[in-house]
Amino acid sequence: MSSIMVSRIRQKQIAQLIASGNRLDGRGLTDYREIKMEPGIIEKAEGSALVYIGKTEVLTGVKIETGEPFSDRPNEGVLTVNSEFVPLASPEFEAGPPGEESIELARVVDRGIRESKAIELEKMCILPGKKVFVVFVDVYVLNHDGNLIDTAALAALAALLNTKMFNYEVKDDEVKILPGFTHLPVVNHPISVTFAEINGKLVVDPGLDEEEVMDARLTVTFEKNGKVCAMQKSGRGTFTNEQILEAVKIGQQKAEEIRKKVV
Repeated sequence: MSSIMVSRIRQKQIAQLIASGNRLDGRGLTDYREIKMEPGIIEKAEGSALVYIGKTEVLTGVKIETGEPFSDRPNEGVLTVNSEFVPLASPEFEAGPPGEESIELARVVDRGIRESKAIELEKMCILPGKKVFVVFVDVYVLNHDGNLIDTAALAALAALLNTKMFNYEVKDDEVKILPGFTHLPVVNHPISVTFAEINGKLVVDPGLDEEEVMDARLTVTFEKNGKVCAMQKSGRGTFTNEQILEAVKIGQQKAEEIRKKVV
């Protein structure tokens, strides 16, 4: 058994508390841990943010470069999200190529930004079909204490809102950098809300101990108008239709509360 696996006694305690509407750390079932944000923490990046949800800690940096557009989207800039699980963040993390969890994290964060059309990618086009701005969002997990998805998604949004692009002009198909900066065209603010299903109960913002005993996980991402723009389910368990509707209802409220901390 892994050193961070919850003991059977602790598993039973967590399940019993949740069944009664309580949690090991004293929270209610729909309560988040404390959320803290520090934008602009990386001096040499175009944008950055360090976000804590409880003891879970994620750092995100944004870099902007020029490159070629995708052939099927010649008039749009390019967004790419990568994540790295720093080995010091958890005994379970190992150095080397990205694992399944790291790939999933990057994809969920990417999907929320992309499906909400958070960035006006059309405004990132320099020369249609030839040259566009490429936005690199790099997510680094510094400490894992549960709910990496919400922490990483929030860090990505905070970093994008903190991002500045250099002013430029195009001469003879070449980009000339001009003095000054302008903000990245961020027009939507997606917020993800993650639920763990434990013995039939929905738990918001699961901590690491709760993730060890959950049957399934559901992440719902909301646009700034409350509309659902993405969902991600993982784990062997299932969610009923009623649970999904309940998650959406709770998530809309939680997303609005969290968004006020960022925007």
